[in-house]
Amino acid sequence: MGDRWKLLIIASLLDGPRRFGDLEAQLGDIAPNVLSARLRALEDDGLVVARPYQERPPRYTYELTETARGLTRPLDMLAGWAAASGRGGHAPLHRDCGTELEAGWYCATCERPVSETEAEELDFA
Repeated sequence: MGDRWKLLIIASLLDGPRRFGDLEAQLGDIAPNVLSARLRALEDDGLVVARPYQERPPRYTYELTETARGLTRPLDMLAGWAAASGRGGHAPLHRDCGTELEAGWYCATCERPVSETEAEELDFA
């Protein structure tokens, strides 16, 4: 996931399947060989499925797997962080009142928010 463009490709596919040219146009500055390589890597990772829609020449639509669709909320959280820190993007809004949502930890067992001091830190080393 750390390769440049992968998260942007996934974000582009959240609304549904796209053809290569559509992805290229939506992403803007990505070179075709880089887009091909990233799509192949995402497919190898089980996050994207390529479905043929034409045989000669071979052409595909690309769509997210169920696993990759699980990235919707984390990507929304990143967009919220970017908006709050002045790095562009927009935070998701609460449908009922229109207030920007803030990301936070929540314990599904206790059914309550968890503060940073209550959370056990992850070791990414």
